[in-house]
Amino acid sequence: MHMALVIAGGLVSLGLFLLFGKLWGGADPDYAFAARLFIPFWLAMALANMWVGVNKAGYSVKDELPILLLVFAVPAAVAALAIWRLAR
Repeated sequence: MHMALVIAGGLVSLGLFLLFGKLWGGADPDYAFAARLFIPFWLAMALANMWVGVNKAGYSVKDELPILLLVFAVPAAVAALAIWRLAR
């Protein structure tokens, strides 16, 4: 359940990045740039989630690595799709 919530949080964060891309983009919003900024941000958040799992919850890195990949990959793939569809 926690993993689904983290992935959902990533998708909400992507939506916020795209919204701010629209709001701060002026007459010509750059959604693709906002989505490109999201990917390193989300990598940092996914790594922080892994760190909490290892240091606070007691999981091993070996146990947390597949979760890290899934938690990062789903929102990053949606961001890549947004970059591809919204780039001009």
